[in-house]
Order: sequence, then C-alpha cells, then structure tokens
Amino acid sequence: MCKQTRREFLKTAGLAAASAGMVSIMPGCAAASRRTRAQGKRPNVVLVITDDQGYGDLACHGNPVIKTPNLDRLHSESIRLTDFHVDPTCSPTRSALMTGHYSTRTGVWHTIMGRSLLGKHEVTMADVFSAGDYHTGIFGKWHLGDNYPFRPQDRGFGEVLVHGGGGVGQGTDYWGNDYFDDTYRHNGKLKKFSGYCTDVWFDGAMKFIEANKDRPFFCYLTTNAAHGPYNVAEKYEKIYGGKKNVPNAAFYGMITNIDENMGLLVNKLKALGLEKDTILIFMTDNGTSAGFRRGVGFNAGMRGTKGSEYDGGHRVPCFIRWPGGGIGGGRDVDQLTAHIDVLPTLIGLCGLAKPRRVKFDGTSLVPLLKSDSVRWFDRTLLVHSQRIEHPEKWRKNAVMTGQWRLVNGKELYDIKADPGQKNNIANEHPKVVEKLRKAYEEWWVDLSEQFDKYCRIIIGSDEENPCQLMSHDWHGPNPVWSQHAVRAGSKANGFWAVEVARAGKYEFELRRWAAEVDKPITAAIAKGKAIPATEARLKIADVDITKPIPRDAHAVRFSVQLKAGKTRLQTWFADDKGESRGAYYVYVKRL
Repeated sequence: MCKQTRREFLKTAGLAAASAGMVSIMPGCAAASRRTRAQGKRPNVVLVITDDQGYGDLACHGNPVIKTPNLDRLHSESIRLTDFHVDPTCSPTRSALMTGHYSTRTGVWHTIMGRSLLGKHEVTMADVFSAGDYHTGIFGKWHLGDNYPFRPQDRGFGEVLVHGGGGVGQGTDYWGNDYFDDTYRHNGKLKKFSGYCTDVWFDGAMKFIEANKDRPFFCYLTTNAAHGPYNVAEKYEKIYGGKKNVPNAAFYGMITNIDENMGLLVNKLKALGLEKDTILIFMTDNGTSAGFRRGVGFNAGMRGTKGSEYDGGHRVPCFIRWPGGGIGGGRDVDQLTAHIDVLPTLIGLCGLAKPRRVKFDGTSLVPLLKSDSVRWFDRTLLVHSQRIEHPEKWRKNAVMTGQWRLVNGKELYDIKADPGQKNNIANEHPKVVEKLRKAYEEWWVDLSEQFDKYCRIIIGSDEENPCQLMSHDWHGPNPVWSQHAVRAGSKANGFWAVEVARAGKYEFELRRWAAEVDKPITAAIAKGKAIPATEARLKIADVDITKPIPRDAHAVRFSVQLKAGKTRLQTWFADDKGESRGAYYVYVKRL
C-alpha cells in the first residue's frame, strides 16, 4: 500500500506540471474544465465538514427542535444531494473525501490502531489544488495521521491549524485541551488560542480567506464539533435544556454554534466580494452520534446512527452552492452519490488537472449539478464499518443502488418504498441479492490486498525530528487512544509500525504522561491514577533493552543504533508483580 514516497508518487502522477497539456483530465470533466479556463477565472472552494452531525440534525431536514437558520438558508440556495453517502465513521470518510477512493483502498478503515493513517501513496484533494496554483488551508480536524508523512502539511496543505487525533482531548491532542482556550497545532508548532474550538476554526478560516482573496484558494474547514465530549458554552445548551424530544441539549447547542459560524463565514465571503466566485460545500462525516437515542430525537425516519451499516449511519447532508457557476437555486439531486465523488467533481468545476495515474472510485457530478434533466447511470456503491485491525468479509456492510440496499449480504431493502429499512424482502428478490452480492465479492477482491499492509510512521526524518508517538496508533486489540484511558493507567499494549528514515543513533524517551504534563512516570495527577512501574523496556528491530525506572523519573531514555528500514517499535512499563502496560508516549530523536 505505501510503496512510494509522496514526492515520487506526485512526480509519477504528473502533478509536478499542473496543466491540461501535461496531464489527462477526467472524462466527463473536460468540458467544464475548458469553459473554466476559457473564462480565465477559477472559483475558490470552501469545503465545510462537521463531525457526528447526522442528516436529521438540521431544521431544513424536518427536525422540529434544532435551530439552524443559516444552514437552512444555505440549503434553500444550494443543490442538495439527497441520497449522499459517506463512511459510518470519521477517518474513513475523510480519507475517501480527500482522495476520491474508497477508504479501505487508502489504508483507512478505523479511527485508531494505526488504521486511520492515510497511505502515503495517495494523492489528496489538497495536492491537486496545490498543483493547480491554489492556496490551500485546513482548519480543525484532520484525523488521518499526526506524524510524518501523514500530517496535513505533508499532504498538500500550506496553512494548517488543527488539533491532534480524532477529537479535542484525545491522546494525541495537546494535554488538557477541553474545547475552550486550547493549544492547537499551527503550521507545525504548538500555539495557544483563546475561545471555543469551533470559533477558532472558523476565525482561522476567515483570516485565511481574507489573506488570499486575490488568488484562488481551497479552504477545508472541518470542525471537531459536534463530536463528544459534548462541551459548549452554557448559552447554547440552555436553548434546548428541558425541551421535549431533545436527546442531548449540549449536542444540539454545538450544532447551533456551528450554524452561527456558518452565518459569519457567508457574510465574510459577501463582504470580500467573493460569494459569487466561491464554491461552498457543506457536508458531515457520518450519521448522528447523539441526535437520536432510544426513540428520542429526530433521524429523518432512517434506521441506524453513527457506525451503522443502515442508512442512518452513512446518509448525510451535502449542499453545494456556486452562484457564479449556476449551481444553486434550491434544487434536489436524488441520484445516488457519495464522498468519493467530491474530488472528481471539483476537478471538473475548477478546471484542475487530474493525476494521470490515478483512477478514482468516484465520478464527477458536474452533469447533475448543471442540469436537472441529465440522464444518469444506475451505479452501485459500497460502504462498510470495520473498526478492527484486519477487515473481515461481510462485516457491517451495505451495497447500494438507487433502489436497493443489501445489508450484510443477507437483508434486502427497497429504499424507495421503505426508507426506514424495516421490511427485509431478500426472499422475494433472490436475483437482486445475487447481483449485489457479486458486486461486493468483486469489490472485496479488489481491495483486500491492502489489509495486511501497514502505513508506517517515519522516524528520524528531516521533516519531523524529533517526533512524538502516542498509543492512539498502536497496532493491537486495545490501543490507548484517549487522555481518559491514559489517566486510568490502562493495562494495554501494542506496537507502532515504523520506518527508520536513515541509519544512525537514535534516542527513545519513554513516558507515561505527555511531556507537557511534566510529571513522574509513577505519579498520579488530577483524575489520574498512579502506576507502580519499576522497569522500562524498549524493543525495536534487533534491539531489546530493559532499564530500571529511577525514583521520580519523568522519562526513561534509551540510545540505540539503528539501521534504515521498516520495523516494529514496542515498549513496556512493568512492575514487581509482572504486570505491565505500554509507554503511552514515546519521543524519538535521530541524534
């Protein structure tokens, strides 16, 4: 899966020269590309994706309680993809969105366990825009890797303002972040910000837009809200507190805060005179996490929520508006579409060059966006929710067409007649089941060669030296991915799949607490228990060393000689009773 360096891949993909004469343009996008170039003006792109907000978490989709006036207005002015699908959880969705490939093809089928790292062979949306001389920026959540070569700055983004891991307060995020006045990663350096996380992301995005108002830009605005923990200012939570049919007042409050920021964003585009020439896309990354629980809330009549193979887990909003390009007006597009279509579509709308060695799993939606009378093909799309180290065939999957949903290879639903997926009619349509099972079998064979390969964190590179590794990316059954689990002293372990950039002497610093906590390995902290560790062990390549842990030591350091190449790294903190756990934080430096 990870066979080439990013630079080598981009070179062979033809992105070094981003012109139509040197790379092929995707069929179906060519006409739109020619028109855009002939007009001499390329649109800006603002792609907004929120976290854990489902299709039903919008007033414009029929939710009778939630307040989303700005998103409702955008809905009324946009082309709405009403049968738009993503993966059932976040990293897989983001990998597919960024590449136009099924998430599993990119090496991503989980949100932890080293399976959320975007294969370095993949050309990203940011790469394509950068090659087209766009300024690129990301603001908020990345969740496709926190180390080289997986960071957003390694994958085509010029301006980067993000938190770590899959959410604010997770293990790879700066210790103690809680959504308010946090420390985030700004262009490779830690920086403290004032205010609420969502406000920080939108403010950063609007500053980026203003700084680049005179040249084309691609702004990827990706909020961690409304992902848990459900922290939001009291004034937003109070809007919904005590109301009937509200499953989580703070969750709804987070979405209303997002909505307010969407209003500010649209007003900024208007004030800068950019609204007409900007493609604005709003979507979400999976089904609702807290908007529908045990019959309370609103899920637009769908079955399933976040993580589910039923439509409620992966059918989400997608609004696209481009006033200057004739895309808008409040029209519904009911054909089956998906996240893998977004990159091919933007290539067509913006007149960008398609990498000549990349074959997308998605297709350009330009014809559907431009005309309400275009004839469209009946396609088959697939989605699954693995969330394990090695994918299992038929695990939590759906095969989709415009009419049918085959779920887990056994249940068949006519989605037009039964959008709630209540009546399994597999026995009545055996030929449909057979056809859709065959599509899944072919898809599985096509992707299964990726399953046993690792996307390896590179240690000792010039791009990231030193680097921090965190147990979030352990391979194994129980990676410690949250600061809560670190505080609890979870007795778990796993290994990091790494690649040593070059031969030489390396220092490994093993810690229980993140370096910014600055506490001894065995110490307790607020809401965090002490551990009785007495020795530390490091194992990498042919090196296997154990050392005693000095009293009150904050870290145990090992200096070792390593050869360049692929290997595994594992650590242990053990006590006198023989019980052990991995070092949750390891800092690696090539000396």
